[in-house]
Amino acid sequence: MKFINYLAVITFVVSFGCKKEQTAEVKKEVTSVKQPNVIIVMTDDQGYGDIGAHGNEIIQTPNIDQLHEESVHLTNFHVGTTCAPTRAGLLTGKYSNRTGVWHTVGGYSLLREEEETLANVLNDAGYQTALFGKWHLGDTYPSRPMDKGFQYAAYHGGGGIGQTPDIWKNDYFDDTYFVNGKPKKFEGYCTDVWFNEAMSFIENNKEKPFFCYLALNAPHSPFNVPQEYYDLYKEAPIPESMKRFYGMITNVDDNLKRLEDQLERLNIEDNTIIVFMTDNGTSAGYTVKNGKVYGYNANMRGTKASEYEGGHRVPFFIKYPNGNIKGGKDVNELTAHIDVLPTIASLCNVDISKRDLDGTNITGLLNGNEKSLSRDYLITDTQRIQTPEKWKNSSVMSGSWRLVNREELYNIAEDAGQEHDISDKYPEKVAKFQEYYEEWWSNISSSFDDVPVIKVGTENQNPVEFTCHDSHVHDSHIAWNQNFIRKGERNAYEGYFELDVADEGTYEIEISRWPLDIKKPINAGLQDGIEATQIRDEIFNGKAFNFKSGGISLGDYSERKPIADNSISIKFERSLNKGRIRFNTWFTNLEGKNVGAYYIKISKK
Repeated sequence: MKFINYLAVITFVVSFGCKKEQTAEVKKEVTSVKQPNVIIVMTDDQGYGDIGAHGNEIIQTPNIDQLHEESVHLTNFHVGTTCAPTRAGLLTGKYSNRTGVWHTVGGYSLLREEEETLANVLNDAGYQTALFGKWHLGDTYPSRPMDKGFQYAAYHGGGGIGQTPDIWKNDYFDDTYFVNGKPKKFEGYCTDVWFNEAMSFIENNKEKPFFCYLALNAPHSPFNVPQEYYDLYKEAPIPESMKRFYGMITNVDDNLKRLEDQLERLNIEDNTIIVFMTDNGTSAGYTVKNGKVYGYNANMRGTKASEYEGGHRVPFFIKYPNGNIKGGKDVNELTAHIDVLPTIASLCNVDISKRDLDGTNITGLLNGNEKSLSRDYLITDTQRIQTPEKWKNSSVMSGSWRLVNREELYNIAEDAGQEHDISDKYPEKVAKFQEYYEEWWSNISSSFDDVPVIKVGTENQNPVEFTCHDSHVHDSHIAWNQNFIRKGERNAYEGYFELDVADEGTYEIEISRWPLDIKKPINAGLQDGIEATQIRDEIFNGKAFNFKSGGISLGDYSERKPIADNSISIKFERSLNKGRIRFNTWFTNLEGKNVGAYYIKISKK
């Protein structure tokens, strides 16, 4: 770090040219230099090609482009292929599969209790820490942002606004979000809100070192966007969804300018590490319809959730003038999201030598002190199932070489689109890649049976409210979005929740068809769909359901109760012992068909 070098030089000169007392005096002055601030801006579902500076000729991103000019850019930077896995890897410095996060729903988007994050690291070093936007690593203790080192957190529920754990009827405009776990009403468009809150946090902490994690939900679907940003692309020769998608990104771009202007006004720009990145490949910035290509994907194969390059190679720009990280320089070495924690810790002069991480400190690459990285391989994959499978949707990377799905070999230096499998020409290289993956899998799979838990009976969160979003069942049976709930779809009762009872005692368990706070009877239809406009996605109105009873199971115990007229929920009471237990819920209709409860509340009495 530049500060450390500066200290060494001054101490050397003074010790030979001044008295001993003067040496101590100068050293004290230099060591009082403030640690750098850290801001990570991460957008959601924006791909490598969804930026003007990367060659997209339609999208308008002048401020991201300007940051690109002022930053060091990692041109061979990789993440997970979907939302939660990238977040887990970014914040822990570990492969997400190791942390219990290999899905976006189904109980495997919850960060395990023992995992610590970059916020924990910086919090312990005296930083003020805050999250704004999308957490997507658990909505219940011990996986919430407040449980993982963030002193302040303003965020939506689940993996996106309008998903099941989110506040009912949120639609990106004038929503209610969670602030340290409590609902709070906000005015304005979601991205504007996140930036407003972040800038307020920065203003209030400008005299202290801070870590601001701006994890935006834009441009994730639904593609709801302010009219003026949609109008920028209204006449563009691209599909309707792409117009909205691009409009959301340009809104991010304008907000980024506001943020950078604030740093300059507060005179903390030079001592602030700014990172801009995205969480996976594009979701809506590239498509082919009737043989015609729309959008831009930098000649890569694959988009979001793909094991091919376009699914996980993303932008990464970093600027830190006081650390000599600036100037529009490319770094072409193979790097990844798991490198961010050790690198930020190094730049902030925080010792993490006792932490067992998968990532590598790449400070030397960023400031130009090193030309290469001692790394042989990186791995990314797309699991999205209850139990990970070896080689499933995987990419083993080394330099410009990619082994995909165990058998396909590509050299992206000569074949950027991964069109030509050359595994038959390099059998020895394939064998080496396979050998590395086998060792990696053997190491990382040892914790797969450690199911992330929802803890009940703690002082940290009582009562605990959760939803079918985190039910352990195949994702095609999970009502992860509020639209499924409006339609009464997709909630298999075979799913279970992994509870960890922190304290033995009597617990009240409440199950419901609708969110408890809207006070709708279980068998009532819901006719309060959000108004559909040109900009907002269509919302489906609900219909009536004829459920006659509901029940729960806890381990070997089960209980069923009839549904009273106009009842909004069914309540059960049960004594629970301390420890883990599997929990299941269901409603039964007049035809005898069971579906899982959508909403659950557990209180220790």
